[in-house]
Amino acid sequence: MTDADTGRILYGKDAGTPMANASTTKIMTCLLAIESGKIQDTVTFSEHACSMPKVRLGCPTGTQFVLEDLLYSLMLESHNDTAAAIAEHVAGSVEAFADLMNERAAEFGCQNTHFVTPNGLDRSDKKGEHQTTAYDLSLIMAACIQNDKFLEITETASKTISSIDGTFQAALNNHNALLSMLDA
Repeated sequence: MTDADTGRILYGKDAGTPMANASTTKIMTCLLAIESGKIQDTVTFSEHACSMPKVRLGCPTGTQFVLEDLLYSLMLESHNDTAAAIAEHVAGSVEAFADLMNERAAEFGCQNTHFVTPNGLDRSDKKGEHQTTAYDLSLIMAACIQNDKFLEITETASKTISSIDGTFQAALNNHNALLSMLDA
């Protein structure tokens, strides 16, 4: 764990050991989507996005949402299909988005991180396994907490989102137990 302002290591145990990063991957997906400047764009769920395993938003192929609404689906409920739809919209494909994720991680100073998916599902490619370290994750989080939109989304307790045509709705709830422990 590092101090977000100074970068000083506050605590570390096996901080440099590469591990599968599962849903923590979605924090990088969210940050890149925000930084893309496309959060008011319309995102269409492809067949590929809709094929992602549970946990899913579960909308049909072709359903359209405003990207900003999907960021709540991504961060509050950790929907795998939403991560894929966001990646495809921002970069054109999941693979191209993973390349953006790896470039941005390198900019943060991450040396033992490799992204293959936008949702954290276990995968590998010719460059290696989808993984990060606790130290690298702390570098990514330090950047995330400097982003007001990221904080707004992740501090939201609940939100209902609707498809653009109104035919699909989802009630989203933040499952971060620490959120309810903080004073407003």
